[in-house]
Amino acid sequence: MSKIIVCTFLTLDGVMQAPGGPDEDAESGFEHGGWQKPVDDDEVGAAIAGWYEHSDAMLLGRKTYEIFASYWPTADPDNPFTARMNEMRKYVASRTLTSVEWQNSTLLEGDAADAVRKLKASDGGNINVVGSGDLAQTLIRHDLVDEYRLTIHPVIIGTGKRLFADGAIPTALEPVSVTTTKGGTVVAAYRPNGRPSYDSYEKVTRPQESS
Repeated sequence: MSKIIVCTFLTLDGVMQAPGGPDEDAESGFEHGGWQKPVDDDEVGAAIAGWYEHSDAMLLGRKTYEIFASYWPTADPDNPFTARMNEMRKYVASRTLTSVEWQNSTLLEGDAADAVRKLKASDGGNINVVGSGDLAQTLIRHDLVDEYRLTIHPVIIGTGKRLFADGAIPTALEPVSVTTTKGGTVVAAYRPNGRPSYDSYEKVTRPQESS
């Protein structure tokens, strides 16, 4: 069985939109693109490198695929990520693309959730969902995510696309690892662990009956 792992950069208020640059994703008038770099640090980079070191493939939505495919094939070969990103298998979920040209890329056919179920049933190792907010939310709604790997950065944006948007399935999470970098970023991994349980701090104590 393959594991579907959502790997995402988040602001403290849960925004995942356009961390990498002002022109990455301006949908809905988003004006805060490029919020991640000013709050990044070396420990975050090392954690992200680990995400890819232990993964076998990437699963991308159309927008993230197009951003990556326009950058990584001609990226600096001295960047340690360049070879890894180009060599990894890439699965692309899109309703509009008819072909994918980036090295080792495969366009998934049919419904995205059904296609990912088939990937999970294969012996394909760990598959990272990188960025791809719309795709990630589809996978969350269909209970297809096996693990979340998140960097939660010390910045509040206030608007933008959120990983856990309205309508997300209530889910309890089991912490796998949680650390904080010197710059204040929380690097966390969680696994879904069923539905949340509910309780109250208000306990009603009945007076003891006299015998």
